Amino acid sequence: MANLKEIRNRIASVSSTMQITSAMKMVSAAKLKKAQDAITAMRPYSDKLTELLQSLSANLDADSGSRFSEEREIKKVLIVSITSNRGLCGAFNSNILKQSVSLAENTYAGKEVEFLAIGKKSNDFLSRNYNVIANHSSVFDDLTFDNVSAIAEELMKLFVDGTYDKIEIVYNKFKNAATQIVMTEQFLPIVAVVTENEVPNNGTDYIYEPSEKEIVEQLIPKSLKTQLYKGVRDSFASEHGARMTAMHKATDNATELRDQLKLTYNKARQAAITNEILEIVGGAEALNN
Repeated sequence: MANLKEIRNRIASVSSTMQITSAMKMVSAAKLKKAQDAITAMRPYSDKLTELLQSLSANLDADSGSRFSEEREIKKVLIVSITSNRGLCGAFNSNILKQSVSLAENTYAGKEVEFLAIGKKSNDFLSRNYNVIANHSSVFDDLTFDNVSAIAEELMKLFVDGTYDKIEIVYNKFKNAATQIVMTEQFLPIVAVVTENEVPNNGTDYIYEPSEKEIVEQLIPKSLKTQLYKGVRDSFASEHGARMTAMHKATDNATELRDQLKLTYNKARQAAITNEILEIVGGAEALNN
């Protein structure tokens, strides 16, 4: 059994760790509320914009369609991997990295695959074995639509100029504080949405001003920027939810370990006192004899 000093040191160490994890849990809980409100308020707008864009673009012929919907033979793929800048959030980052690597090695096996990292963790991991063309970890320092739009414009330019034939986004979708869903979305080219009979949905008759083509060409960049911003926002909320859950579990584990150590300490202390009493009694008996 460890001596009393060693046990006291371990109790102090565990207690210190418990204070840190408890503080991190409270910080993440406060940040989660703001991030959750932001993504909850944004989703209806994003979904409606996508629905409107799909309804309009489904009615355009191939020639009048956007350059962002051009289907090409897939030779070179870019995967946008969205993680966090920091750890201590359970499997939040590892799930994204596993999915990103699986896309590169399985889904797009035989293709030339490169990565764009949003988050320090993805850049640090993927740059070991893959080509990471850019790292936009600083976007989380000031998470605004304008900052994410700059990344989306970069992606659109890379697709339009033919550098990549397909661009995928991998991120965690926020469901609740304890649950994050790994999502893989095709960013470019835009997938044409048609009905089950493969006939564009013309059920709604619109009057277009200035023209249907011009409206779609203006909406597509805005929709793509919104799609990426929603993915980053989802990931940001998921990160704080995952960290809050992980720190809650860590605090509970530290509390349980501290209680076990205190019990061990009390047993060791009682054993030491008992031994001292026995030695005193034994010494007194020896003197009497």
